[in-house]
Amino acid sequence: MDIIKEGIMYCYQTEICDMINQRRFAMYTKQPKKMIIINILDILKRYTDENHRLSQREIMDILEREYDMKVDRKAVKRNLMNLIDFGYQVEYSESIRQGKNGEEEIIFTDWYLEKDFTDSELRLLIDSLLFSKHIPYSQCKALIEKLEGLSNCYFKSRVKHIQTMPDTEPQNKQLFYTIEMLDKAITKGRQVAFYYNEYHTDMKLYPRENDEGKKHRYVINPYQIAAINGRYYLICNYDKYDNVANYRLDRITDIEMLSTPVKAMNKVKGLENGLNLPKHMAEHVYMFTGESATVTFRAKKYLVSEIIDWFGKEVRFSDETEDEVMVRVMVNLEAMRKWALQYAVHVKVLGPEKLVELIRDDVKKAAEQYGRGR
Repeated sequence: MDIIKEGIMYCYQTEICDMINQRRFAMYTKQPKKMIIINILDILKRYTDENHRLSQREIMDILEREYDMKVDRKAVKRNLMNLIDFGYQVEYSESIRQGKNGEEEIIFTDWYLEKDFTDSELRLLIDSLLFSKHIPYSQCKALIEKLEGLSNCYFKSRVKHIQTMPDTEPQNKQLFYTIEMLDKAITKGRQVAFYYNEYHTDMKLYPRENDEGKKHRYVINPYQIAAINGRYYLICNYDKYDNVANYRLDRITDIEMLSTPVKAMNKVKGLENGLNLPKHMAEHVYMFTGESATVTFRAKKYLVSEIIDWFGKEVRFSDETEDEVMVRVMVNLEAMRKWALQYAVHVKVLGPEKLVELIRDDVKKAAEQYGRGR
């Protein structure tokens, strides 16, 4: 019986793409009876949720008004039950009333379709797109419209005020294709080749060049895609070397998957025991490559939340006073150098000494910059 249901469900689903497009012509053309179940499903998707339910009579009215289909109550109920049999999360209420002959009868009403995503979940996804720094404006707008389509008309009416950020940043239109190719390459364990680009003052991407002044083609062993600070990064190994590398996906162009297998992780420094993604992300707060080490610094206590946000729960606090606290964290040294400068008036790095010297030089140079006047 389950096989029969699955077969029927497949038949309906394969017809949906052609049938659902006919809905826009519903007021002008007479639709075949086989469209009833598709139209009822469409009504449930567009007009119902847990807080907005429809009776069979209301469904009948919408069918007649928007689809030019006159359907009796029994046909509506039969198709609703078929949807449930086919696996759709259609919910309803039951009540008992006295029939004309005095016998009790069960009434089915308050029909609605349980959504795959709650409105809050959809809003969270939409907000994530709005604040993304790497998705081109036109693609971001199209994705938001698709997400809105996963809910109903009531959700759409609540998000009309949402405005995407203006398209002020230069964008790499190949981003989605890059992600797709990297997904395939990582799954198949293949190397990839691409150009890695930088922006010039004309706001256009230009490939990095080799020593001969020609476009440099990178051959990379891809291991993982990660998102940090609103951008996508590829965690990988540049095949010429044996260390971990990170590349921004929005700077990659003309990617292709190669037939050669990736270098084993245990041959890459820092990945000998595999990739511990949370640990890697906590250590590489700015996705710089290079050495990681244990860093100690003193920080103002009002910065504790920021410190945990940046470095995660592996951070260790000690020697707490009323105003300050000692902090110990394993982190990429170049990333810590930048972070320490960002919070220079709130933090003092104590070790390792080579990092302290670098930061001291950076602060000195910054002071000289501002001490020269204009």
